[in-house]
Amino acid sequence: QVQLVESGGGLVQPGGSLRLSCAASGSIFSIYAMGWYRQAPGKQRELVATETNTGGTYYADSVKGRFTISRDNAKNTMYLQMNNLKPEDTAVYNCNAVESLERGGMDYWGKGTLVTVSS
Repeated sequence: QVQLVESGGGLVQPGGSLRLSCAASGSIFSIYAMGWYRQAPGKQRELVATETNTGGTYYADSVKGRFTISRDNAKNTMYLQMNNLKPEDTAVYNCNAVESLERGGMDYWGKGTLVTVSS
């Protein structure tokens, strides 16, 4: 019922910035919260940032102060602004959406976009 498409990944130098986008389509009225996960090679997926439709936000300690999650409701798009990037930020970043409990509480995932931080 919900489709997610990420974009904006690429190669950047340490200290650089990048903005990821996640375009949502389908039954977007059913979404309770959206967020970003990442998975580095050989490591488990970790939660980076989330935002509920009521305004609550969460950031992992490793990105707090450097990353900012936001949304453009008119475009049905969520963003992750990443500043002062570090090599340890290198990972595949996935957009995630969760339906409200009344709609069934289903999870939806985008296919991911690769972020590489290297000099």
